[in-house]
Amino acid sequence: MYNRLIGSTLAQSSRSILLLGPRQVGKSTLIRTLKPDLEIDLANESEYFLFQMELNELVRRVESTRAGTIFVDEIQRIPRLTNTIQHLIDHHPRLKFYLTGSSARKLRRGKANLLPGRIFSFHMSALCIKEIGPDWNEEQAMRFGCLPGVLTLPKIEEKKLLLQTYSNYYLKEEIMAEALVRQIDGFLRFLYVAAMNAGHYLDISKMAKRSRIPRQSAVRHIEILEDTLIAARCKNDPDLDEEAVDLIQHPRLYFFDLGVLNALRGSFEVGREREGFLFEHLIYSQIVNSALASGMEFSMHNFRTRGGMEVDFIVKVAGTKFAIECKAADCISDGDLRALRHIDKYYKKIEKIVIYRGRHPQKEDNIWILPLPDALRAMGLH
Repeated sequence: MYNRLIGSTLAQSSRSILLLGPRQVGKSTLIRTLKPDLEIDLANESEYFLFQMELNELVRRVESTRAGTIFVDEIQRIPRLTNTIQHLIDHHPRLKFYLTGSSARKLRRGKANLLPGRIFSFHMSALCIKEIGPDWNEEQAMRFGCLPGVLTLPKIEEKKLLLQTYSNYYLKEEIMAEALVRQIDGFLRFLYVAAMNAGHYLDISKMAKRSRIPRQSAVRHIEILEDTLIAARCKNDPDLDEEAVDLIQHPRLYFFDLGVLNALRGSFEVGREREGFLFEHLIYSQIVNSALASGMEFSMHNFRTRGGMEVDFIVKVAGTKFAIECKAADCISDGDLRALRHIDKYYKKIEKIVIYRGRHPQKEDNIWILPLPDALRAMGLH
């Protein structure tokens, strides 16, 4: 089992915890290492129906077991249960709850009481390089992603099967079971189109046309992917003056894990034609995973002007901005540095990094050329 960096933060918290993240990233496993006195699994259908019918069941169990720490898994399945949790916390201040969920949308739509002032919220994603440690393999990560359950499987075929099951069950049947969309067929077509457009600048109208759904449905489907923490849009940097800088306004869509994305796209191979796309997606996910694991404030944005000036990512970590170029090559030419040499026109103070597939850190003028682990270290994320 991999040691999750956020675990010590959760263990030392003086307040109750809400831990959100996609399915299979290890939320339940992590909470169980904290050894709660009482566990309630709402993914279990018998438990789900019992708590739906009897909201006082939670009070009864806490009182009968005299539990001090209570773990409620998949809290988004019964959002109104948070009202009972608030009642218990208010009347028994020493109680500590660990709540986990995979859908912020279900919590909001269910009018969940998110217990302001009583609970700390955290996000968890797939494993970051620091958590993987000596098992880190860049090529394998580009093929099969960084979900804990996938990394621990010894055989390639088992990894593929688990990821295909994830994409077929968790991303499809769960959407249907949770009634997040009315037309599941349209959503499944859109999910495939979204996967094929991952990393590109989004054209919602074209995606809707290819999915054979109304444009507004496509907008809602992207929101569902974001609210279930499966994907996120990378948008323009809000710190830039849009009137002064003529930026392309379309965001790009990134999935939370490359293994899941590859399963949706139907290929786990890293060919020459896919290497650049996969490497960029890997860099995006590792920056996100590393920041979430470390509990650091961060943001990631696009940068592309209508004049053709483009930098892959503008990343802000703990107050410092980094311009990041992703190059799936083991050597870097002067042409690869052109965009970073001109980024000073738009940012008065910014660190510049090219992340490449070579092994040795280099520096050209004020531009660092680094392997991915070294780049994360330079950003304070590793």
